[in-house]
Amino acid sequence: MVKNPGKVGGNRLSGDRTLYERLGGYDTIASFMGKYVKLIRADRRFARFQGGRSNDKKMRDLQLNIDYMCKVTGGSSYYMGRDLKTSHAGLGITREEWDANVRYMEEALEKCKIPKREKEEVLAFWKGFRKDIVEGE
Repeated sequence: MVKNPGKVGGNRLSGDRTLYERLGGYDTIASFMGKYVKLIRADRRFARFQGGRSNDKKMRDLQLNIDYMCKVTGGSSYYMGRDLKTSHAGLGITREEWDANVRYMEEALEKCKIPKREKEEVLAFWKGFRKDIVEGE
């Protein structure tokens, strides 16, 4: 489960808006996550993660990604997936694949015209996921 998601991007006690709110909420996050997943799926380096999966499973995975991003940015979505370390264990994700993943997230944020401050915040914690996703880190 996600730890302290309400603290990301805003302090609710002081009235600051969360990163979720500043991004534009669910619809904006769903948009950039959809673009990100589309970029990943188009890259042959990531084909080994797509084999043998139905369209329904792919849509379920996208929804889990959207829910996770909503939660960690301070939204009220309920994330029902496993923690990142567990869900990526054994996949053998390399540093090269991770770096491409970060570039695709940056590209998706740019395509959605996410403002600089929010884009930098999303990328900062996205890069922080590396230790739980890349094998041997």
